Amino acid sequence: MKYRTVVMYVEIGCFVSCLCGWILVCSTLPTEYWTFSEVGSIVLTTANYYSNLWRDCISDTTGVSDCKDYPSMLALPVFLHACRALAVSAVITGFFGGVLTLIGMKCTKIGGTEVINARVTFSGGVTYLVSGFCGMITYSWWANRVVSEFVDPNFKAQKFEIGAAVFIGWGGSILLICGGSVLVYFSGKEGLKSSGSKNRRRPASYASARTRRTYMQPPTVSRVTPVPPLYNAGRSSRTSRPATQSGSNYGRDTFV
Repeated sequence: MKYRTVVMYVEIGCFVSCLCGWILVCSTLPTEYWTFSEVGSIVLTTANYYSNLWRDCISDTTGVSDCKDYPSMLALPVFLHACRALAVSAVITGFFGGVLTLIGMKCTKIGGTEVINARVTFSGGVTYLVSGFCGMITYSWWANRVVSEFVDPNFKAQKFEIGAAVFIGWGGSILLICGGSVLVYFSGKEGLKSSGSKNRRRPASYASARTRRTYMQPPTVSRVTPVPPLYNAGRSSRTSRPATQSGSNYGRDTFV
């Protein structure tokens, strides 16, 4: 009972951790501060450039800001398309991971037996892991691209720095990966172990073989009894009668 209570509280803590991580990952998609750059031409006038997966923005010290979406989707680099796909995949898989975990937790009692709940929770933990890794790949790839362009001396275009959204995404991905790993460990320990013990056959031993032999049903005995060959016996008796009669020869003058 104590172990079940501990597992229940661990599942609640992991679910809250993964839910917070998923919210952080979702919050980075509409945020413009994935990259930023500050350009100061005059002392009193400073322009800030920042961008994300969807648009480029600019603002100045007067408070005027303007954002422009990317003009063509097909003209974008493959890197940007891959980051978009991974970010959206992280959000979708995190949502389904929350649904599966909420159904399979021990405190909700929505599923069936404890084994089924453990397997559903295991699926939710794996889905959370996929969401966390998709987010981690997205933000790490984006940061690597920004840092490599900033350090490269041959890069002549405007250089950017890592924005706050990338750090928020890293934190959310770490929460998803940690919570999903703990869920997979505890739920897999219960669900997969029970399924393995169910399919494992008991090895045959001398006692079981002897018991099986003792209580085995005896072989069926045919109830048809063999019948003596009456026809052959009749023939042999008929052939033996003249022999017996020929043993006593009576003449004509026997009783005279």
